[in-house]
Amino acid sequence: MKKDIHPTTYRQVIFEDSTSGKRFLIGSTVETSHVDKWEDGKQYPVYQVEISSASHPFYTGTAKTIDTAGRVDKFKKRSAAAKPKKTKK
Repeated sequence: MKKDIHPTTYRQVIFEDSTSGKRFLIGSTVETSHVDKWEDGKQYPVYQVEISSASHPFYTGTAKTIDTAGRVDKFKKRSAAAKPKKTKK
């Protein structure tokens, strides 16, 4: 690697997929607050992600709804409220 081209915060970080539990060790500058051990016995900063290639439907081939913020329920409520009600003649 060339010297003095990477930010000073560049280091190895464990990215943990909160959906599937899969973990990846990748170089990054992301800010973290947790530390955990990796398979090599060393400690690295940990960053939680909601979706990675281990849980994304495109890569896994399975379709599942991952809704951690309640967006699907909000959409269904708005959709139900927007539909006109049938009236009896």
